[in-house]
Amino acid sequence: AGVSRQTVSRVVNGMPNVTEKTRKRVLAAMEELGFRPNFAGAALRGGSYRSIGLCMYNITRVGNLATLEGIMQAAREHDFAVTMIERPVDGMILNMNRMAPDFEEFVPQPGVRTVILSMYAHPRCTTIDSDQYGSCELLTNYLLEHGHSNMRFVAGPENSISSRFREAGWRDTLGRAHVDAAPMLRGDWSADSGYAMGERIAAEVLAGGSQAPTAVLAANDQMALGVIAALENAGLSVPDDVSVVGIDDALEGLVPHNRLTTLRFDLSGVGKLAFEAAIGESSSIEAIHVPSTLVERSTVRDIRG
Repeated sequence: AGVSRQTVSRVVNGMPNVTEKTRKRVLAAMEELGFRPNFAGAALRGGSYRSIGLCMYNITRVGNLATLEGIMQAAREHDFAVTMIERPVDGMILNMNRMAPDFEEFVPQPGVRTVILSMYAHPRCTTIDSDQYGSCELLTNYLLEHGHSNMRFVAGPENSISSRFREAGWRDTLGRAHVDAAPMLRGDWSADSGYAMGERIAAEVLAGGSQAPTAVLAANDQMALGVIAALENAGLSVPDDVSVVGIDDALEGLVPHNRLTTLRFDLSGVGKLAFEAAIGESSSIEAIHVPSTLVERSTVRDIRG
């Protein structure tokens, strides 16, 4: 390009003190030669890799994808990269859907601020998650306030941390209201498993009796959708015969005329908070639970007299 190394550096780093003509000439030379800035050199000069490592168990689930988008958006705003491969990083974000056997003993690398996406508090790392416990606390109270003391809970997989906390929120809230919890049903997050549980619930409703359920709290929207399909295929009406609520609001934009009452998590917000904590300078360790929002639609009936 016929310019000095300093001028090339200014162009590469987007500095303003270069004429537009010179900038175009340098960029053209970079394109022709396939030149890329030296990552290691920039890290040495700046004292920062401007990169955050991410360890995520499964990125195909809707919730994890939304959290990942929040992390990526925050990274773009701070001009950081997010890597899931081996590369020097300034911080780490670990997504923990299942409980690790060495969770309490885990010690982060010195100088690498580590954030864990989990409801469980950790002695050496900040943890951040949607308030899984509070979500079911809110929904259970919502059903109780609408007269539903006989409700069934459809949980997710037993090894899921989110499902454990959602179940605890449901069970504890009923206990505080002096209402006995009915036997729990368990699915696997899929609509098909929700349908199978819905068939069992439909049989209970059709059999009648004072303990017949009037409402179902499903631990995610897909299982709630399966429950509704099974109830309606058995000739029951939602919400006239049985009310149904879900959690996560993941059906919006996927299911036409979505009428499910549910809770919406701020998953993008969780991702942004995790990124900010991973690049922050604070030495404090926190357990942050981000609250959810009730989304009222038309699958709950008020049965109070």
